[in-house]
This record gives sequence, structure tokens and C-alpha cells, in this order.
Amino acid sequence: MSTLFPVFAEHSRYVQRVRRRYAAELALLPPGLPDRAVIAALIETLLADRPLGPALRVARHLVLERLAVLDIEQGARVDDVTLAMTHLAEVTLDRALAAARLELDEIHGPPRTADGGDIAFWVLGMGKLGARELNVSSDIDLIYVYEDDGQTQGARPVTAHEYFANVAKRLYALIGDVTDDGQVFRVDLALRPNGKSGPPVVSLAMLEEYFLVQGREWERFAWLKSRVVAPLAGMGSPGDARTLQLRNLVTPFVYRRYLDYGVFEGLRQLHGKIRSEAKARAAGRPERANDVKLSRGGIREIEFIVQLLQVVRGGQFPEIRTRSTVKALAQLSAGGLMKAETAHKLSEAYVFLRRVEHRIQFLDDQQTHCLPQGDADLAWIAASLGLKCSREACELFEQLGEVRELVATEFDALLHEGGKPPGSCKGGQCSGPKPAVDGEDFLQGLPAPLAAAVRALADTPRVQGLREESRQRLAKLFHRAAQAVAAEECSLDAALRFVDWVGPLLRRESYLALLVERPAVQQRLLRLLGLARWPIRYLMQHPGVIDELADPLLLTARFDREAFITDLLDREQGWARSGEADEEALLDTLRRAHHAEVFRTLVRDVEGRITVEQVADDLSSLADAVLQIAITWAWARFGKAHREQPRLAVIAYGKLGGKELGYGGDLDVVFVFDDDDENASEIYGAFVRRLITWLTLRTSAGELFDIDTALRPNGNSGLLVTSLAHFEAYQTGRGSNTAWTWEHQAITRARFCAGNAELAARCESVRRQVLTAPRDAKALKHEVQAMREKVRAARPVKGELFDVKHSEGGMMDAEFALQTLVLTQAAAHPELLDNLGNIALLQRCEAAGLLPAGVGVGAANAYRELRRVQHKARLDEQSTALDAEAAAPLAAHRDAVRALWQAVFG
Repeated sequence: MSTLFPVFAEHSRYVQRVRRRYAAELALLPPGLPDRAVIAALIETLLADRPLGPALRVARHLVLERLAVLDIEQGARVDDVTLAMTHLAEVTLDRALAAARLELDEIHGPPRTADGGDIAFWVLGMGKLGARELNVSSDIDLIYVYEDDGQTQGARPVTAHEYFANVAKRLYALIGDVTDDGQVFRVDLALRPNGKSGPPVVSLAMLEEYFLVQGREWERFAWLKSRVVAPLAGMGSPGDARTLQLRNLVTPFVYRRYLDYGVFEGLRQLHGKIRSEAKARAAGRPERANDVKLSRGGIREIEFIVQLLQVVRGGQFPEIRTRSTVKALAQLSAGGLMKAETAHKLSEAYVFLRRVEHRIQFLDDQQTHCLPQGDADLAWIAASLGLKCSREACELFEQLGEVRELVATEFDALLHEGGKPPGSCKGGQCSGPKPAVDGEDFLQGLPAPLAAAVRALADTPRVQGLREESRQRLAKLFHRAAQAVAAEECSLDAALRFVDWVGPLLRRESYLALLVERPAVQQRLLRLLGLARWPIRYLMQHPGVIDELADPLLLTARFDREAFITDLLDREQGWARSGEADEEALLDTLRRAHHAEVFRTLVRDVEGRITVEQVADDLSSLADAVLQIAITWAWARFGKAHREQPRLAVIAYGKLGGKELGYGGDLDVVFVFDDDDENASEIYGAFVRRLITWLTLRTSAGELFDIDTALRPNGNSGLLVTSLAHFEAYQTGRGSNTAWTWEHQAITRARFCAGNAELAARCESVRRQVLTAPRDAKALKHEVQAMREKVRAARPVKGELFDVKHSEGGMMDAEFALQTLVLTQAAAHPELLDNLGNIALLQRCEAAGLLPAGVGVGAANAYRELRRVQHKARLDEQSTALDAEAAAPLAAHRDAVRALWQAVFG
């Protein structure tokens, strides 16, 4: 209740009518917020002295009177009020449906399929009913669907379609007909397939065909909120297995398995139509200007903001799928798809507008969303919200104006309704006929090299076969690219690479739609394409990652392993809630998430925001996280799993082990287990084969890694997975089957990277035992040198070239020298046991006095620079074997590595 002065529900003329007419029945409703059980019991009580139709109507009046008191006088939460209204609709529809079917069964008999099976019937609630957000005086949007064709088996047989059409009529009579007691709800069937021209009921097969052939973009927004609201139990209820058929039909219609930016234009057109209709209704009727639902900045625009983001991304991010507007805002914020501050403000705006809407409707139980004209009514609404309102000043109007302006600004920004994107109106883009991508006037306005590339693309059958709308999209994108070149925002090479990138994507128009809708993304993409060559290759393989360019935190953030794992586990739960947590969905989810994070790192890299070492750290940490998630998901779906969590460890070697992973690098790993189960070897062998499939299989979303297990005990002739005890014995030389020197070299860079964390310490213990084992230093050096020569012979470099990795004085020389120092000196110098990477360990060797002054630091600096040169060459798709001129700046670094080699091997 207001703190200004007492505000009572009895100001409502509707409440006054209910209290006059149903005074004797008001006490039948127990105190508090009515739920399903309470409403069902109330109807049963009312049925004692009246038929079902009147009982349902009286029950509605009693519930609404109670909600008016709870809302106006006791400050009930909006979601409590809307949920109670939703329960009222569900229970009354359930009772009406049962009565209608019982009546028709007596006349026609129940419908059966050709083979004698029952036929389920679903009452689908759409809009606010589907979202459990029903207004106090709302109509209900329904769609009726039956499971299959068939015929009744009674004395007067009819087809299943006729039977269920009659059910729909009886339902309308019980719920929607206006009688002396009013009506339960106004029923609207306009959202059904083919709208008002379509049949009142449709079969599953009819619905499926409609979705495939005729379903329109705006209908996807309507079906997003759909759910079964009756029957509540038994055949066809939400918990019935048959209902999954319906969900499996609706979900792929609403949510596409790609980022669906093509829906922007559909929603833009729908919104324009709604605004035009609202303006037409308000013309000459000033009282309609303050429509809290349909006017600019109203409830509908908040719902559109939410639904647009859900439909665009919900196909790949099931965790944002929810029917509730407020919950969806929170999930969009949690998923990084909306700023937390924006989501909070829109949520507050939504609650405020819904409160105002309820006050309006409580006045006369009318389905209106317009503020009343009477001073007393306005003052009552304002006071019930803790605001003042008089002829001189009205805080209600002021707050309403602020809220609507906030909502409208966010909505316009999302759909570019408040003004076209920057730069889009130059060159005749905003007036007159839209240019065609192959039009001579358009091509002549582009720089000559760009025009030639665009003309060559435009003349291909792929472009000639596009819809006119798509050809205009292409023209807009190429025009923007030309503008960016003219403004020196990107190079001409970048614009030409952009044309090359667009070519293969012409059949995947959602990506072109994304760029059209997000000019800033195209601007960032053009800049990225001008910085290096390799990004275009990655973008051609994984075009969906361009969506990452929309993230304002892209350049400043770093990879967060724990957040990445948490997000994926949330996504798995989202798939599970949608009934889609199958292996295919999870494989694709893992690949898309990995590709997105690799791309984010790539952008930061080429923009110079992170160092080569940081790139490797982030890519290595990402690989660790993907391995961990793959183990978790694959084990949960492994038929031979004999415990909740596998006692499996993944030991990383090579670049992954040393946290020096690059783009597209394969993973050198060894799998070990520590499990006393008598069938452990067989179980983990089967599981690791399954896990490798999870990691290497190419799906529609692409691929993850190549996995190399050649460093396992006995190499490719050994078991794919071995016990930790056997691994320890093999590495430490106990028994006849022991590791070779080159395997000990490799283990200097090994580390536990994924699996059961309880095994990490033991894996590290084995590694340290190997590193500190007594050795003949002279013999070891001889073996390492022999191995180095063997590798050099296998990777010959032309005499006049310097390969930064394989040539004498290159990275591999530094790595072999360091490995020798670690294997011979770690027992006496435990500071060398930590797997810190080559650079840090070289510095530690000098600090420990194992290298002459300046040699360790010089070699470390050289290794860093050689890595940088190698990294840059690969980004530009250039050879790492440099000619004399290119290699000249590296001469001092090459000498530093030679000095390291000389200090170690003499």
C-alpha cells in the first residue's frame, strides 16, 4: 500500500461489482495467493450448486478480486500475480477440456488411430499465458493441436479432425462465451497456422508441413513462448512422453542451429506494423497516446528486445531459452549478450510497466493498456505505486516517460530504428532504389581493384542466383568496405580479402545479415583482415566466429578457464532442458566454443594486445579446458562407466605440455588411469578411444584437434592408455621395459592437464623422479646430440636459408640444450623441476651458475624473439625459413643460441 495515503482495491469499479454480486462466495477462497490446487478446490466447491460454465466464471471473479487486494493493498510481486492468473487459466482450461471431451465421447466415442491407438490433444498457450506472465484482464492466445488422424468409434462416428474441432467449439463455449456471469477468458486463435483463415485445430503433420512451407519469421517469436497448458495430467499433458513430439517440432522452427541475424528484418517489419496500428488507433483519441503496451517504449518493445536476441542466438546457446521476459533478461546478461546494467534497467522497466498495466485493468476488468482520463483514477493508480498525480503535476507521467524513453532507446539501438548505422546513408544508400551488386553505376563508385574483384564475384552463378534482397545486402557490404578504404580505416588489401571471404559464404546468408545489421562488426572484420593473412583462412573455416567481434570486451579480456567451463556446463544444462542434450549437440557445442575462443585470442594477437607468450598460454589453457569438458561429457554418456567420475589423467607433452601451443597445433598427450577395478584396462581403453573420437571427429561445426599419442609407453606399439603404476615403472627404469632418452627429454615439458585432479600430484611425482634420476652426463649429452642430428637430417634446410626452428642456432637447438641441463642438473638444482617454459628455465640455469654470465639470459631473449618471428610468419602464411636479408636482424640471437649450445655441449 502507498505511503502517501491509504489506497484500497475498492476504488476499482470491477472489485465493487464482484463484492456486490458474489458477497456470499468471497469467503470460499482461502486467504493468501491462490495456486492451482486452491483454484481447483474452489471450482469443485462452486460446482455444488451451479453448472461448470458458471462455476468457472465465478471462480475467475473471486480470484481477480483477491489479486486486486493483494496487489493494490499488500504490494504483491508482479510475478506472483501473473502466475496466479496463469494458474487460473490452466485449471479452467483443464476442467473445460475434460468436460468437452467427456460430452463428445458420449456422442461420438473417443477418437482412435487406424491401428486403434489413442490420440493426444494439446491446448497450447501462447504469448503471456505460455510465459506464465498472464495479465489480470488478459485474453488468452491458444492453438489446438491433435496428435494424428483417425476416427471415433461410437454410434455417430466422425473423423478425428471433426471431433477435435468440436472440442474446440465446446472449449470456447465454456471459456469464452459471455453469459450472465461474464466470461472466463477472451479466447484468441489468431496465432494458429494460417491465422483466421486456417482450421481451428491442426494435426502434428499439418503443423510440421506449415512450419516447413509457410511459417513466417514473426511466427517464430510467437511460438517461442508456446507450451502445453491443458490437459494438466494424463495423455497429452506436459509430462506425457507424447508431448515431446510437439516440442521436437516447435524447437527447430523457433531456434535455428546458427546465428540467425536474418530475423532482424522480419521483426523490424512486424514492429513497424504494430507501431503504425497503434498510431492509427490513437489518431484523434488522445487517451490512447499512453498505451503502456503498444506505444513507443512500451511492454511490447521490451519483449521484442528479449525475443530477438533469443531467436538470433538460442539455437546455439540453449541456456538463454526461457519464456519469461525477466528471466530471459537475466540470462542474456549472464551470457554476456547484454550489459548487466541494461538488463537490470529493462527488467525494472518491465515490472513497472506491468504494474501500471494491472492497475489500469483492475479499474473495470477491461483488456486495455491505456491510462484512464479521469483524475480520480489517475490519482489512484499513481498512489498505488507510491507516486503523486494531480492536474498541476503528475509523477506517474514523469516516471512513465522516463521508463518509456529508456526502453525505446534500447529498442531503437538494437534495430537501428532511431537512425541508420553510421556511414550507411552515404553514396545513395538511404534513398532511391537500392544498388545492385552488379550494377555498373555501383561498381564505378568503387576503387578500381575492388570493383574488379566485386565484378568477378557478381558475375558468378552463385551471385546471379541470389534473391534480390541478398544481392542488395552484398552491395551494401561492399560499399561500406569501399568507404572504409577511403577513410583509411582499412587497407585495400583488407577490402579485397573481404570479397574473397564473402564468396564462399553466399549460401549462408545469416552471416551476411549479421554484417548488415552490425556495421561495427564489419568495420572490425575489415581491420582484422588487413593485419594478417591467416585470419581469413580461419574465418573461412569458421565464419560463425565473426559474431565475437561484436563483444566490446574482446580486446581487453583474456581467456578465463573456469568461466569457459562454467559456461559450457550451463549450456549442457540448457540442452538438457530442451531435450536436446544428445552427443551431436554437445560435439558441436564444444567445437563452436573452442573456435570462438581461438578467434578471440587471434584478434587480440594480431591487434598487438597480447604477447606471443600470452597467446600460447591462453591457447594451452583453452585446450586443457576442452579436454576437461570432453572427459566429463563423454564419460557421462559412456555405457561402460562404472563410477561417477573416471580416474583418468591426461598428461600433456610437447607444445601443450610446455604451454607453447599455437593456432591449429595438434595435442601430444598420454592417457593414464589409476583404478583398482578388475576390468579397468578394458574400460579405460574403450573410453579413451571414445574420447579421442570426441576430440578429432569432424562435425557440421568443424573439428577440434589432431591427437598424437606416440609418446605413450612403447610408442605406437604400446597400449593407448596405461595404468599410472605401469607408466611410473616405465619412466623410472624399473623392469625390463623402460623409456628411451628422447622420452626423458620429452617429459621435461610434460604436465597433468586434464582429468581427475586427484591424480595430478602423482603424475608430477613421476616426472620429478625421472628428472632427478642419476645419469651419466657425458653419455646423455652424446645421445642428445645424436638425436639432434637425426632430427636435423629429417628436416633439411637449404644452405642459404635460416629456419628459425630447425637451423643451427635456432629454437630446437635451444630446446635440446635446455633439456640436457634439466636432465643432468635438476637433482642438484630443484628450481629446474618446475615446468615454467623454456625462457624462464634458461634464466634459472644462468642464475644457478650452470651457464656463463649472460648466456642463459641471452638465449632466453633469443628464444623469445625467434618464437615471435615464427609466430608472425605463420600468421602471414609465410615461410619460417628466411633468406639472408630477412635473417640478418636475427644474427645476434642466433649467436646467443650457439653460445648456449657451446656452453652445454662444448
